[in-house]
Amino acid sequence: MLTAATLAIFIVMVLAIIRGIVGPTLYDRILAVNMFGTKTVLLIALLGFVMGRPEFLDIAIVYALINFISVIGVLRYSDTNKLKHSASDIETYEKEH
Repeated sequence: MLTAATLAIFIVMVLAIIRGIVGPTLYDRILAVNMFGTKTVLLIALLGFVMGRPEFLDIAIVYALINFISVIGVLRYSDTNKLKHSASDIETYEKEH
């Protein structure tokens, strides 16, 4: 049962990586990175349970907090920067002004 859960988490992590690479918008990519981080937290917790090491849960919680803060930071940066605009949009804007 634990092997099936680990395999399922790995499959979802691969799908998240694919979505992060292929994602048509910046927000799709950010969501994929967030999902990958969440699945990493699940994987750390699962490995801690399998190996009988409860301190892995502390590591998983710290990783979850770092993942959350980094995603919020990237979203704030993308809101205030020109990351969400394509190169053609920026060129058009610069020609107009």
